[in-house]
Amino acid sequence: MNALTRDTNAWRLIGSIDDIPSQGARCVENGETKIAVFRTADDRIFALEDKCPHKNGPLSQGIVHGGCVTCPLHNWVISLETGAATGADDGRTASFPVRLDGRDIYLNLESNLQQGA
Repeated sequence: MNALTRDTNAWRLIGSIDDIPSQGARCVENGETKIAVFRTADDRIFALEDKCPHKNGPLSQGIVHGGCVTCPLHNWVISLETGAATGADDGRTASFPVRLDGRDIYLNLESNLQQGA
């Protein structure tokens, strides 16, 4: 996975589910924004800006568990679905819609689900 190419379609092919290890992440870039694309143990795919809402830690380097990722810097737990911090922590990172078509992953950058706080 690497930089995204622009086209007229809102959905962009960014790679295959096989490019991402189970319970892992890979990053793509859109201009200056780095987007982490996550794969859960049950092969669900999510995309978040690769920036923890706490101290901007690289979420792509965190531990994926259930529907969450734990930031490697200060152990904040972030929902992969919403980008919101869970538990007592407060904050949110931007999330992006993704879809699977067979094994291909598509990312929609024109429909940001939640803006970071």
